[in-house]
Amino acid sequence: MGRHNFKKMKIWEESIKLVGTSYNLTKSFPDSEKFNLVSQMNRSAVSIPSNIAEGSSKSTNKHFKKFLETSLGSAFEWETQLIVARNENYLLEKEFIDLENRILQIQKMIGSFMDKLE
Repeated sequence: MGRHNFKKMKIWEESIKLVGTSYNLTKSFPDSEKFNLVSQMNRSAVSIPSNIAEGSSKSTNKHFKKFLETSLGSAFEWETQLIVARNENYLLEKEFIDLENRILQIQKMIGSFMDKLE
């Protein structure tokens, strides 16, 4: 297997966009969430493209897939944190629906890519 250029991967591009969205979204959260939900959401968002990038450097598809699994786990983690933010009324329902659709699409993309590596 040749190494993948992560910067040309759609899953990485979409994940990077989500990082910016997460940072912008959490700026509006209460100060009391700075070291809790804000930190957790942003760290899990950053983890998604970071693991895709790190995995792309691995010499085998098997190793790359492990990093994609971690990336997918972070995507599910971010989705859960998004639900918590909605439950705490930190975002509007429309924002929630749009963001949930984005993260679900990223999850599907990562899963499909993993299937292609097998």
